Amino acid sequence: MGAPGTARARARAALTSEILEVARRQLATVGADQLSLRAVARELEMVPSGLYRYYASRDDLLTALIIEAYNAVGDQAERALSAIPEADHRGRWRAVCTSVREWAVAHPQEFALIYGSPVPGYRAPADTVAPSGRVYTLLLGIVGDSARAGRLTKPAREPSMPPTLVEDAVALMATLGASDLAPADLLRAITAWTQVLGAISQELFGHLDVAFRNNGEYFEHAVDLMADVVGLASPS
Repeated sequence: MGAPGTARARARAALTSEILEVARRQLATVGADQLSLRAVARELEMVPSGLYRYYASRDDLLTALIIEAYNAVGDQAERALSAIPEADHRGRWRAVCTSVREWAVAHPQEFALIYGSPVPGYRAPADTVAPSGRVYTLLLGIVGDSARAGRLTKPAREPSMPPTLVEDAVALMATLGASDLAPADLLRAITAWTQVLGAISQELFGHLDVAFRNNGEYFEHAVDLMADVVGLASPS
């Protein structure tokens, strides 16, 4: 009795995968803002109404691509993290950051979709929130582990934080499951991560091509600089 339903489910999953693959190709050629359900249907030799049974609008298709991209980079970061000893907090920071760069170099359009400019007219729904926080959660977990081990160093001088920024940091820590961090620790980690993302973006979009002979070496140095900002010590 279950065989026909299972066969239909497999067929639907296969076509869904094919739809997303065609949509990813569109990202590479026309960009997210020009993504078109009709163009996807045309390439698949489907009538648009058939595609609407899978994705009711362009925004639904964009959401699926965004969630898929966040999960792909999150999966890669988790695999990289699992290879590094838990006590090596700085090495774990390096591993996550490097894995994101490697994924971005291999998937530049997907990286631009989730970390680049917003798509005009698109508002991400709530179901993108959890996938978007996966890499953040890994990095904050590393910072939290270092703090609990008594190995997270503080800068000699730390700027004072306005009360509203402290409140925002506390709320964000609760959302990301990092309530045991100090607000200043969280702000250093977020600042460092945005700098790492900026280095990846600068490389992907060609802005470092005339600056450094080896972008990989520059990136590794930047990641280490940001590990210092966070306060992650090398393993003893």
